[in-house]
Amino acid sequence: MGSSGALAYTENGGENGAEAREQLIIEHLPQVRWIATRIHDRLPNNTCLEDLISIGIVGLINAIDSFDPSLNVQLKTYAEYRIRGAILDSIRGLDGIAPHKRGRLKQMQAAIAKLEQSLQRAPEEEEIAAELGMSLADYRDALLDLRAITIGSLDAPIHEGATTTRVQYVADREDNTPSRALERSELERLIQEGVERMPRNERIVLDLYYRRGQNIREIAPVLDLHITRISQLKAQAIVRLREYIERKWPTTKGIY
Repeated sequence: MGSSGALAYTENGGENGAEAREQLIIEHLPQVRWIATRIHDRLPNNTCLEDLISIGIVGLINAIDSFDPSLNVQLKTYAEYRIRGAILDSIRGLDGIAPHKRGRLKQMQAAIAKLEQSLQRAPEEEEIAAELGMSLADYRDALLDLRAITIGSLDAPIHEGATTTRVQYVADREDNTPSRALERSELERLIQEGVERMPRNERIVLDLYYRRGQNIREIAPVLDLHITRISQLKAQAIVRLREYIERKWPTTKGIY
């Protein structure tokens, strides 16, 4: 049936349209399993494949329901984009953050978002602390408590013992399908934008830590700061970047 079937479903509606929709879902179920399996193979062993497939099916249904043939793209390509997006969006939640820390992280991200909107720039730590009703010292202590956070599940190893992270997996240039190319270019653009908006020391810490592979102790003398302060800067930078990606990355709206 392919994209013409999707068009018929969209235009006709009613009982025949419902049957066409159901047929499209059935036809594309193997695509869901294939995508889910590929992603599952690169995730920790305790990740449930069936859960990923279930989430992928939701992405497939959303793709079929919102597909527009006038955009001159095949349904299969569009469906892959939405299926992969739904699955990867779901695994962002697998970031290992304890529930009591997740609430504080969300509060920080919300404060940053609010201040960026009102100030039209990246807020300083003092401003974030004030927005949260905290002293600067307490805020920095809270950052230390979050020093183990990463840039969502994208920053976690693809499997136990691996050195490759999921953000590198998403950016894998060996997969040049249109949907992956679009995901890759969008993610790279947003990360670059998010980093460029940060204060200088936070940008340096992220660059040294992620791109150059230096640890906290190695970064400290570069900036002539104590390792505790470097940990705070790293956590602050990641909180900013998480907030920016979650706000801007389109998959949080249902496609990644």
